[in-house]
Amino acid sequence: MRSTEPKVDICFQVMGGSLAVDHGFALHGAMSGILSCFHEDETTGLKLIRGRYIGDGMLNISHSSELILRVPVSRIGQYIQLAGKRLRILGESLTVGVPRTKALVPAVALYSHLVTTKNGQDQKRFEDQIAKQMEHINVHGKLTTGKRRTFCIHGRQVVGYSMMVNELTAEESIALQEHGLGGRRKMGCGFFEPWEAG
Repeated sequence: MRSTEPKVDICFQVMGGSLAVDHGFALHGAMSGILSCFHEDETTGLKLIRGRYIGDGMLNISHSSELILRVPVSRIGQYIQLAGKRLRILGESLTVGVPRTKALVPAVALYSHLVTTKNGQDQKRFEDQIAKQMEHINVHGKLTTGKRRTFCIHGRQVVGYSMMVNELTAEESIALQEHGLGGRRKMGCGFFEPWEAG
């Protein structure tokens, strides 16, 4: 059963040296070890941490790097407890800073860096599954499947795709941001944001 409760983004500054580009699974594990509510929560999404690519599959963490969680309003109090905690992610250490909350903003076009489903290696089956999920949340925008991507879970490469959804109404845009698409949303997948060209 999907939650109908409004969601917001909780944005934590993160401080550290570097982080693997492919860190979604490890970040999920690190956070679950600190907050049991995260491991059990099926309503929350996570955005992969961004940084400057420095080669060899690594990112440099900068002052603008953030850990962003998309959570139901009633769970804000649980998740702000991450502030001040230290996350160990694939041998790297990140310190979580003070959070700020940000309301979701409707946009005509939304983008997700990585969306996955079961059998995602078959693009036709992937697109059919995503179309069914969009229909389920009453979103009827124009779907464009982008670059094929992979990420690692338990040593296994999982296939996904970047994705753009255009021609959204304000209501559809908020619904898509709140619900996301595909699976593994607590590992950074299916996290949609307003598209900024350029």
